[in-house]
Amino acid sequence: MHRRKFLGLAPLGAGALIAGGRGFAAPSAGPANKRERMLQWLAGKPDTHYTPAAFFLHFGPNFKTGSAAAQRHLEFFRATDMDFVKIQFEQTYDRQPNLNTPADWSKLKLQKLDFYEAQLQTVRDLVKAAKKDALIVMTLYSPFMCAGHCATAPVLRRHLEENPEAVKRGLEILTESQMLFVRACVQAGVDGFYMSTQGSETKQFANPKIFLNYVKPFDLVAMKEVSAKCPFNILHVCDYNAPYAGYDATLDYPGQVVNCNPKLTDKQLPLPEIARMFKRPYMGGLDRHGLLASGAPQAIDTEVKRVIQSAPRQFILGADCTVAAETDWKRLRQIITLAHQTGHPS
Repeated sequence: MHRRKFLGLAPLGAGALIAGGRGFAAPSAGPANKRERMLQWLAGKPDTHYTPAAFFLHFGPNFKTGSAAAQRHLEFFRATDMDFVKIQFEQTYDRQPNLNTPADWSKLKLQKLDFYEAQLQTVRDLVKAAKKDALIVMTLYSPFMCAGHCATAPVLRRHLEENPEAVKRGLEILTESQMLFVRACVQAGVDGFYMSTQGSETKQFANPKIFLNYVKPFDLVAMKEVSAKCPFNILHVCDYNAPYAGYDATLDYPGQVVNCNPKLTDKQLPLPEIARMFKRPYMGGLDRHGLLASGAPQAIDTEVKRVIQSAPRQFILGADCTVAAETDWKRLRQIITLAHQTGHPS
């Protein structure tokens, strides 16, 4: 792909005006770049003539971690003109063949900081290259999601239902490891995290107390710490595995922004209602499987305008989750450009 120069936003304010030899004060300048624009947005001062937007996808096997991943993230960021840099988390746990019973979770190996080095190199490169112009957000999988990587999601659920106290030790180990990574990312200079949670989907557990007592507490360890230290954290209630009947179990999760699917098992939530429920701005609005994936350009334009018109005032256009890896970057650029040209109704 052709590498473009960084697409910063030029200041909107004019210089001093001179008329008849007399100087007049210039209007206040607008945001100098995407970082400044998003910080103003976070402060509750969105530009009513501009809707921020961002989409995320996984890159190919040669661009998962390290400096190669950082370069690919930058190319995607510049090609789409999205409003912040979001780093994919690719340093996942390998499948652990010894997790045959709930008691086996106590034997889980604690991965220390060297395990995350390739991912941290991506973080450091992107902070160095782009932080001056844009907010940098790191993806954060929950300990429950990481445990699913270790044993498969069905095995993890079965073990939690059989003996949650035994599985708890494994979740403690994963949380301890995660905090090493999280703190290293904060030290490296990230501005926040895209904080994913799973486990409260409909019919995930026969007993919902399993989520409340054995999943949620471990979600909150990192989420609470980063929300206190970083200005831009997005709570992502992930429906990749199953839909939700409601979001009551996650309404009190931290994060400055929420991203979730408006479509529940029995109804569609209006976007302003989601913002009211979670008491924070909403990001999303587009179905990753719908027009975003395969719609004609005119149909996409119509949908983008409809979503923005129906959204709360403080809003980021995006998808309900990561879009397919093969999604055309030009399609995403088209959507983001239109969002930038479309203001919220007064």
